[in-house]
Amino acid sequence: MRAATALRAKRDDQYTIGVDFGTLSGRAVVVRVTDGAELGAGVHEYRHAVMDTALVATGAALPPEWALQVPNDYRDVLQIAVPAAIADAGIDPAQVIGIATDFTASTPMPVLANGTPLCELREFVDRPHAYVKLWKHHAAQPQADRINALAAERDEGWLPRYGGFISSEWEFAKALQLLEEDPEVYERMDRWVEAADWIVWELSGRYLRNACTAGYKGIFQDDSSPSQDFLRALNPAFADFATDKLDAEIGVLGGRAGGLTAEAADWTGLPQGIAVAVGNVDAHVTAPAARAVGPGQMVAIMGTSTCHVMNSERLVEVPGMCGAVDGGIVDGLWGYEAGQSGVGDIFAWYVNNHVSVSAQEDAAAAGQSVHQHLTDLAFTEPVGAHGLLALDWHSGNRSVLVNTELSGLILGLTLTTRPEQVYRALLEATAFGTRQIVETFAASGVPVTEFIVAGGLLKNPHLMQTYSDVLRMPISTIASEQGPALGSAIHAAVAAGVYDDIRAASDAMGKLERDVYTPNAASADAYDALYAEYRELHDWFGRGGNDVMKRLKAHRREVLS
Repeated sequence: MRAATALRAKRDDQYTIGVDFGTLSGRAVVVRVTDGAELGAGVHEYRHAVMDTALVATGAALPPEWALQVPNDYRDVLQIAVPAAIADAGIDPAQVIGIATDFTASTPMPVLANGTPLCELREFVDRPHAYVKLWKHHAAQPQADRINALAAERDEGWLPRYGGFISSEWEFAKALQLLEEDPEVYERMDRWVEAADWIVWELSGRYLRNACTAGYKGIFQDDSSPSQDFLRALNPAFADFATDKLDAEIGVLGGRAGGLTAEAADWTGLPQGIAVAVGNVDAHVTAPAARAVGPGQMVAIMGTSTCHVMNSERLVEVPGMCGAVDGGIVDGLWGYEAGQSGVGDIFAWYVNNHVSVSAQEDAAAAGQSVHQHLTDLAFTEPVGAHGLLALDWHSGNRSVLVNTELSGLILGLTLTTRPEQVYRALLEATAFGTRQIVETFAASGVPVTEFIVAGGLLKNPHLMQTYSDVLRMPISTIASEQGPALGSAIHAAVAAGVYDDIRAASDAMGKLERDVYTPNAASADAYDALYAEYRELHDWFGRGGNDVMKRLKAHRREVLS
């Protein structure tokens, strides 16, 4: 008893740090290993943000559908956000025993054998393909289409694990685009590395591919990648991609990648040699933070986009899912992923570009953000009063159609339609998109038994109630504003040896509030009718009834080329 009390007291003085690398910023959180208490945080906005119209180094215009980043912005997070979090927590850095990171995915980059990104070489500073390709870089859709067609033709065994489609957001499509559009950069790179693994390499001096990104984004199934014959059929120069440019040891989630290097200790102010955990993906690392590591518990991480992750004891084929990976979230279970490419991004697009000056002035006068102002106005009406219906495909469709050539749509506009009504229709469209995903899982034999929300959008209670009504399910919420960072800190505690596995660490450190929102029966009935109409539009524009969206994108590329 005395020994257990002493151990508890020791753990009360131990902390881990989780660092979440998002789309526009990196966030570091200091977490106590005994109970998951978040004691301090630091945030750093990426200096170069997202390069989607021009290359910052030269000002040269980028083609449509591109999204690049600068890797040194990620180093800045380690040097700025981590020390800020430690200072905010008021702890002695010597009490930190581990650090773990998570990243958006797939976010790959070409590097030399020592990890130097090619964009940091003088001769490649003006070459767009030498930079990081952010997850929402969708310009590799033609390559993804060829991968999918060839895989279906050859009946490749790995294709059903991804719902029948490989996304243009993932490693192979982006690498094939690099090869075919800038073969000199492709030939110069020694490794094609996910940012999630590159940052761990920077911290520990050791390169590993994490099991999560490799499985979901890198077509790594049953301990192997697509064959040389398959890759050669795509492009003869691509035959050795998996073995020469991609292959590396796969790190187990929650495992120790290595110890913090002297250089990284200097950047962060942390003790040299502390545990650096294997990398991970922002969505999947959030599941243990939300105590959602059991079968049927779906976590929707809602931010600029939404990623849906869930464990199951069964392996089944779910159309349009983003992957089923053995141990992709926790050991011993199949981890499933689906997602929506645009959610918060859609709301921001509308507010930033299509809201009248008078609505902005009214929001300012009320002391509210435009988002809050429109939300409050929109939900004074009953369901369906706006007469609108939208498709949430402004960044394409990730699940279940897996096609970035699709685009957004708002139907029912009249000369009396008000800004807040359009805003509500966009909110509702994302809820309908999530219902499509949930129903597809259920129809495939892996039903969602609990729906949990994490991410910044859970702050909007009207949005959360809408999701509950549309899904006809209670909504539980993570009790943390930094779910991915907390999840990373949980993984760091396992890597440091405090807990034996992710499940035990999740039980001790995770945060969840159950059934915060419950469905309103009348609203749910009304949304059933609107959802039926959404399904009609979904299938008409997304399943080949009318390819006008794809033709319009092709025409735009032709005009701009």
